[in-house]
Amino acid sequence: MSGFGALAQNYDGFIVDLWGVVHDGHTPYPGALDCLARLKAAGKPAVFLSNAPRRPSGIVKFLAGIGVTPDLYDGVMSSGEAVYLGLKHRTEEFASLGKRLYHLGPPRDRDVFDSLNYQEAETPEAADFVLNTGPDDDLGPHDSELYRPILDACLKAGLPMVCANPDLEVLKGGERIICAGYLAQIYAADGGTVIQRGKPDPAIYMPTLAMLGTSAARTLAVGDSLRTDIIGAKAAGIDSCWVLSGIHALHPEHAPAEATASGLQPTAILQGFSW
Repeated sequence: MSGFGALAQNYDGFIVDLWGVVHDGHTPYPGALDCLARLKAAGKPAVFLSNAPRRPSGIVKFLAGIGVTPDLYDGVMSSGEAVYLGLKHRTEEFASLGKRLYHLGPPRDRDVFDSLNYQEAETPEAADFVLNTGPDDDLGPHDSELYRPILDACLKAGLPMVCANPDLEVLKGGERIICAGYLAQIYAADGGTVIQRGKPDPAIYMPTLAMLGTSAARTLAVGDSLRTDIIGAKAAGIDSCWVLSGIHALHPEHAPAEATASGLQPTAILQGFSW
């Protein structure tokens, strides 16, 4: 399809990914703000569902700083919020975790745990589990091998890992960088236990639908990642629109074959999130 406008009339609400759909980590994509404004004018709610390893308040602040103001959308749900709630209520796999955590990630992600009743350990040896929110500011987001020593130390200590962002990578201003999910993938491959929240887990779509107030059958999920956005929507029984503005930099003619090769059939494929 050439634009989102013709697709939008078929649905009552929209679950929209952020990084790779609305912005590139620095600025909004061309047409994205206009698209959100047109949905709002048509009375069609849009909620952002992001695999960001932080709580919605921090995401809202960041979005406002790049021009994605709160009047353009109807709520935010994130993998960081899902992890926060798991740690707070100690549900499912979180119930067996201890109270001492080792944080692997930058300070900006501390809102996932810093208001909760946990002790932050200085080393993996002093912790009960590792909370992975992604590459930190010291070692950077480019070379996963730099994280091998700390991952090995966590493995040696027998720590389960809580991953607050299942994404493997994103494009930031056109530059490909690794995410928490990439480090979690290495940890699991080496025999570590990983507890993960966020897309493609269908459970995270339930609170998002509740924010929208729409049924799964009348909702469209918009995302740039086959692995998380499109597979996640399929698992939740929600139609999907795959946009090619993010990590899958494909020519539109090649995209249907790529989706089919992954066993997926998104409802629509667009070059970007524009009307």
